[in-house]
Amino acid sequence: MQRGESGLLADLAAHGIAHEIHEHEAVFTVEESRGIKDSLPGEHTKNLFLKDAKGAFWLLTVPAEAQVDLKALPQAIGCKRVSFGKAEDMECLLGIAPGSVTPLAMINAEPGSITVVLDERLAAADRINVHPLRNTATVGLSGADTLKLLQHWGHEPLVALIPVREE
Repeated sequence: MQRGESGLLADLAAHGIAHEIHEHEAVFTVEESRGIKDSLPGEHTKNLFLKDAKGAFWLLTVPAEAQVDLKALPQAIGCKRVSFGKAEDMECLLGIAPGSVTPLAMINAEPGSITVVLDERLAAADRINVHPLRNTATVGLSGADTLKLLQHWGHEPLVALIPVREE
């Protein structure tokens, strides 16, 4: 299997997955991406690279505006207390730099090294927008096709209703 963005693009083509790539300036936060979101249809996302108290790594993809309740999250996904993972671990396990976190980076991850969690609203969406392994572009594809890719790469994604903090 070919890894990296070239592997991702090859897999999208090989599986006949409809997608659209939009090039843009680098964005590192949901706030910075607001202007981009206005011009792209579909659900926008944010991604959290987490590590639980047992040392297991998690990649969580939620709607962009969601304020994840990190205290309630472990019960929802079946893990111990979570904290944010280190950049070095992200680079080693996913082959991406901070700011470029995406479920599509699982193409670079060894099966079983990270549990990927997709919010159930995104899994059911006609179009979700995520980075294609870099934060200078956004790729739009369906939630179902995202799950299909993850499974193709040897990852069984967890689809869950992610708890959010009340404002």
